[in-house]
Amino acid sequence: MSASRSSVGRASAFLFLMMAAAVDTLSAHRRDEYLQAARIDVEPELVNITLDLTPGIDVADAVMADIDQDGDAALSESEKDGYAARVAGGLTLDVDGQPLRVDTVEVSFPGITAFRRGEGTIQLQVRARLPRLSSGRHYLRFRNVERRATSVYLANALVPESDMVSVTGQRRTPSQSELTIDFTLEPEGRPLPIWLLTTLAAGAGLVLLLALPSGSKARRPKPMLRPYHVNGASTQPPTAL
Repeated sequence: MSASRSSVGRASAFLFLMMAAAVDTLSAHRRDEYLQAARIDVEPELVNITLDLTPGIDVADAVMADIDQDGDAALSESEKDGYAARVAGGLTLDVDGQPLRVDTVEVSFPGITAFRRGEGTIQLQVRARLPRLSSGRHYLRFRNVERRATSVYLANALVPESDMVSVTGQRRTPSQSELTIDFTLEPEGRPLPIWLLTTLAAGAGLVLLLALPSGSKARRPKPMLRPYHVNGASTQPPTAL
């Protein structure tokens, strides 16, 4: 009984040490990296990109120095906007090989203390306007080259909000600094599918049928009564009861 408990204890301790080592490895892996995660939303006329930038604690001071141009340990609005413009300038976007202009929409910064501890995330929202695209297959290519030496990249396409756009594939480079999104664009105001039209027509017929009063019968038209003559005098036939 004691041997069994001893074996269970050793196994539990081994699992605990393995989990602790895994957590420590993951933590160390994140400390010296600049995590850049992009979420890309393709719509009929626009591409919206949300970029989350999270520096690890070992690289946070270097990123902070890049933002804090005057070195006063505070981030002014102009310094924040300047860094957002530099990051946005490091993004390249094209559709079917045609380059797109990337514009900054909004940027938010964490507190400096959280930033230096490697716990703060800069969130940058950018946008690019698409040219007029024909219906059919297209591709969008996204590339991020900001701080390549210390960065880890993630990039994913979101499910489009518009029914006109369907994402059909995603192709990434091994580093995920580049993502190609295959998508199809449906024409605006496309006709409804035949099955849906048939269903709607059947439903309308059923509603009309249920709206008729139960037991209703078609009324026969009353026969026209013609006068007849008795001994030369015109008279009307008696009404049938």
